[in-house]
Amino acid sequence: MASLWSPGIFLAHVLALLLKALPLVILAETNVYIVYMGDKLHDEPELVQESHHELLADIVGSKDAAKESILYSYKHGFSGFAAVLTKSQEKLIADFPGVVGVVRNRIISSHTTRSWDFLQVKPQLVGRISTGHSGAGSIIGVMDTGIWPESKSFRDEGMAEVPSRWRGICQEGEGFNRSHCNRKIIGARWYIKGYEAEFGKLNTSDGDEFLSPRDAGGHGTHTSSTATGGLVENASFMGLAQGLARGGAPSAWLAVYKVCWATGGCAEADLLAAFDDAIFDGVDVLSVSLGSAPPLATYVEDAVAIGSFYAVAKGISVVCSAGNSGPYPQTITNTAPWVVTVAASTIDRAFPTIITLGNNQTIVGQALYTGKNVDTFHPIVYGEEIVADDSDEDSARGCASGSLNATLARGKVILCFESRSQRSNIIARRTVLDVKGVGLIFAQSPTKDVTLSLDIPCIQVDFAIGTYLLTYMESSRNPVVKFSFTKTVIGQQISPEVAFFSSRGPSSISATVLKPDIAAPGVNILASWSPAASPAIIDNEARPLDFKIESGTSMSCPHISGVVALLKAAHPKWSPAAIKSALITTASIEDEYGQKTVAEGAPHKQADPFDYGGGHVDPDRAMDPGLVFDMGTSDYIRFLCALGYNNSAISLMTRTRTRCKKSTTFLVNLNLPSITIPELKQNLTVSRTVTNVGPITSIYVARVLAPAGTRVTVEPSVLSFDSTRKKIKFKVTFCSMLRIQGRYSFGNLFWEDGFHVVRIPLIVKTVIDDFYAEI
Repeated sequence: MASLWSPGIFLAHVLALLLKALPLVILAETNVYIVYMGDKLHDEPELVQESHHELLADIVGSKDAAKESILYSYKHGFSGFAAVLTKSQEKLIADFPGVVGVVRNRIISSHTTRSWDFLQVKPQLVGRISTGHSGAGSIIGVMDTGIWPESKSFRDEGMAEVPSRWRGICQEGEGFNRSHCNRKIIGARWYIKGYEAEFGKLNTSDGDEFLSPRDAGGHGTHTSSTATGGLVENASFMGLAQGLARGGAPSAWLAVYKVCWATGGCAEADLLAAFDDAIFDGVDVLSVSLGSAPPLATYVEDAVAIGSFYAVAKGISVVCSAGNSGPYPQTITNTAPWVVTVAASTIDRAFPTIITLGNNQTIVGQALYTGKNVDTFHPIVYGEEIVADDSDEDSARGCASGSLNATLARGKVILCFESRSQRSNIIARRTVLDVKGVGLIFAQSPTKDVTLSLDIPCIQVDFAIGTYLLTYMESSRNPVVKFSFTKTVIGQQISPEVAFFSSRGPSSISATVLKPDIAAPGVNILASWSPAASPAIIDNEARPLDFKIESGTSMSCPHISGVVALLKAAHPKWSPAAIKSALITTASIEDEYGQKTVAEGAPHKQADPFDYGGGHVDPDRAMDPGLVFDMGTSDYIRFLCALGYNNSAISLMTRTRTRCKKSTTFLVNLNLPSITIPELKQNLTVSRTVTNVGPITSIYVARVLAPAGTRVTVEPSVLSFDSTRKKIKFKVTFCSMLRIQGRYSFGNLFWEDGFHVVRIPLIVKTVIDDFYAEI
């Protein structure tokens, strides 16, 4: 085997010896670091791992010490390792030849039925989407909290045999053995070394977690069944949302990668190991419902960006959640251009709950409650009027923690109003529970996201209804209310709308890359759950749940993963970029009644690409997009160059000797199915190349809705394809018509052939040279 020894390593070896010779007064603090080395030096995984041991041995003193220090060797998709190091050791190894970078292991978090009917993906597929064959032939890998294999969603009746190309394993552990894998769950792995290095050994004696692929939190079971769960009849959450539960690609195989733990968080060292294994195993789609909040790490430091880069280079589509920090701008996460980033939207299912006042008037809120304390009148009191001695009226108005007088609240329904300092109905519910209240009515900004409350009724209303209720209370000597059981209503609310919580663009790290890419259902989604997760307490009785309603971009992400599996099955030769393009250019920007899509917020507004990317996913149209905007690894390398990363880092990261050419325009010329110009000063011309995937002989004509304040021209304005001309480049010129500092405005470019409508979003912000110098 070739040695890694070189003059550079010799110098580092000498420095390491000097460092070890210094007297230490205290034991140096250690942390987990990820040493990223880019391309593999060997094709054999064992040789790659041995090279990692050799390299680290020169720092820690011996191969045995190196083996003890290393938690993971990444040896399939890329080369690198995670190891426990001191700060001084980290600095030494960062200077080694062949090391791209060394980054601290971070802990990131997950972004936590009817939805497939709403998307018009039927159990018996019809129309264009029938060519996807329910995802048969595709393998979806889910990186999450694991799986509850006994769930009915993962039965293997009717599933094809495990494909011969599959190289994954069924890793055993606590409460999980090989028999738990089948023709549906064809692989399962778990990763905890990085997590335990940060938090210590995980104690599982209380049953709150399993050292195995088994899911103790429920999140992974929910996302897996959303993407690829089989058909389960009469599924419901405590009788709510009852119907046929299924995933988007019920015939696709499932591979489970447990990287997150019910005790909280996911270590990036573990996540990278999962990416490395998934690439080796042979998945077709990776669903990653997790991420970190801003400030975002660079693309050469972020585990999701790094792992997904190599996955996409191998032809694996990677789908990520956008984050739950909305409705505020620049909160979007997972912004690399090679991944599909998914926003959350609503569906047309509501959960109305009637509140009857003592004067027999009724008002309607939303809840998810089927327990006790219904159909019985209870006294109601305003939180502001029962302030605890050590609190204040503002805190009590929102039912902040510890703000209510327990004596005055006991046995009553409490009315609380969302405030600037207390926006959470979850906190308000806990506060009411602490003082033995029997119910909560929480007045808040309008949203369709309903908070689960199993112990007491928690009814969400808007400010108008909350104010109406307060007026009744002030005019009544003995105000009382009673609740009815929550009901399920379909088709009575306009959808889709972008969810309040869904993180918004623009990207804070690469403004020319439109994020999110697409929106999908992520509000009040019913899917399988882990009975080992916190049980429902109904009438003082603990009831494990097999299905649960959850909201978050964690729920929207697997919807797109399922759709991608359908596209992969129908178009196995399409690249990840082509599949992403098909999703974006065929998406809808109108609700089911033909009105422009709305984004929830304070206040609601007409949605724009920073809310939903290309729009709300349309799986049927995505099957036949007409044209696609394709890209490959070389395009992403040029993108990294344009961001200013140095030659050596990019060369080692991307497995290609790279000499970056300085380009001030490549960022806007990346062949995305959108055009985002964050700084339009006067005129700017950008280019795109489209590939015909429709009829061989096709003619497309351009139509433009220019962003406000700009003039847009397209050259050529007609694209003619035939058997010899499958790709055509076109240019789009933007001319600012403003002479003042502008803000983002939005438009669209359409390519139409009489059947296909290929729409790409146009996003422009006008700026003035030396604007800040002038003021």
